[in-house]
Amino acid sequence: MTDTNPYNPYNFAPLQPTGRNETNTANTYAPEDMIKIYEQQFLISVPEEKLTEFLPALKSFYDIDDHTLDVSAIIFDAIADASIIYNHKIKVGDYQILGGLIEEAIEYDEDSDENNKDDQATEDLSVEDKDIQAYTLECKRTFFINELEIPYHFNLFIYGDGYSTLTKKETVLEKMYWFVRGRFEESLLDDTEDNDSLDSINEQLASLGIREMDLTTIDEVISYVEDSIIDDAMVEALNKLLDAAE
Repeated sequence: MTDTNPYNPYNFAPLQPTGRNETNTANTYAPEDMIKIYEQQFLISVPEEKLTEFLPALKSFYDIDDHTLDVSAIIFDAIADASIIYNHKIKVGDYQILGGLIEEAIEYDEDSDENNKDDQATEDLSVEDKDIQAYTLECKRTFFINELEIPYHFNLFIYGDGYSTLTKKETVLEKMYWFVRGRFEESLLDDTEDNDSLDSINEQLASLGIREMDLTTIDEVISYVEDSIIDDAMVEALNKLLDAAE
């Protein structure tokens, strides 16, 4: 944000209205431009002493009203494949499957099977499990933080109808994942010294031009990432790979 332009002190994105509303009291904009107007409420960094002036300045610059902003929010929620998380816009990009399926050998506890042989249900389940094949697969999903592309690499472990992921620790987004996981999982507490600190993560974000995040923001961003790394299109591609391997 700069104050060099007295008519646009917050560096709002210049947008061309499509016309005026029915009562001729406000401009109307194309849906994609309305989303941009709405997003700027959250993505423009504003000093605390300027907060009360910011929203009136935005509405004045675009000559819009509260109804226009409400409609922008509805459109954003309905069609945008992104989320605004505490003043950061997070968006899901494409996926890549890196290499092919690697067949994994599953070790079984024969002693456990022997101990359970008198339990028919357990024995049947044990036999059934031995017929399930396991695979690993290297994958990548692209995410965008405030329009900046950041890759997220992970190893996908497929076992029967289930799967799990193991994230690498190379990009700042991957380091954010391990930072969050290390804080909440006791089994990883001994390894947290190998994880980046909050200060280190924010230094890396700053070097990319991304404003700093607090603990809550990082937690929410990683929750969004984990919920988004595998989508329907990727599942369909994985099923084709699995069908070809069987």
